[in-house]
Amino acid sequence: MVKLNKIYTRTGDAGTTGLVDGSRLPKHAPRMQAVGDVDEANSAIGLAVIAMGARPETRWLTVIQNDLFDLGADLATPIPKGADEPWALRIVATQVQRLEEEIDMMNADLAPLDSFILPGGSAAAAAVHLARAITRRAERSATAAAAEVALNPHALAYLNRLSDLLFVLARRLNDNGAGDVKWVPGASR
Repeated sequence: MVKLNKIYTRTGDAGTTGLVDGSRLPKHAPRMQAVGDVDEANSAIGLAVIAMGARPETRWLTVIQNDLFDLGADLATPIPKGADEPWALRIVATQVQRLEEEIDMMNADLAPLDSFILPGGSAAAAAVHLARAITRRAERSATAAAAEVALNPHALAYLNRLSDLLFVLARRLNDNGAGDVKWVPGASR
């Protein structure tokens, strides 16, 4: 477990931050942008949990929040040339598969889309849509970082499935899609 006795260390005052292996890099490095965007997505999911109230799906989201801390650690742990370190905390295929199973279960009750939908409807669905949009940004940041450094492909897949799950969950929260707000192209012309 992590034990934090002191919150400030002053080690980042010069604009660098430490990775899990002890190496340092600029706080603006693509890897750190991805870590920060994952943290922001996690925070947005926390707000969505509050907006959803006592629904069964909130448990899924709290599990996902824990996964996102694992994912942040994964992104902040360089993959050495050759074999990965056995101690490294990595997102694994079964976590991605769990998201796919949850998506399939929720999607079974939804009517097929006949239009794009606007991010809204109920307050809970709007909060989940916001978390989805931030998750998409985290995915873009992670793929940008992966163009420069080796990243775990399961971490990238997890972010992609998570945004899908959040989209389907938002529809579920909008009365299984009946409360979705449909996009009307050119409606305000």
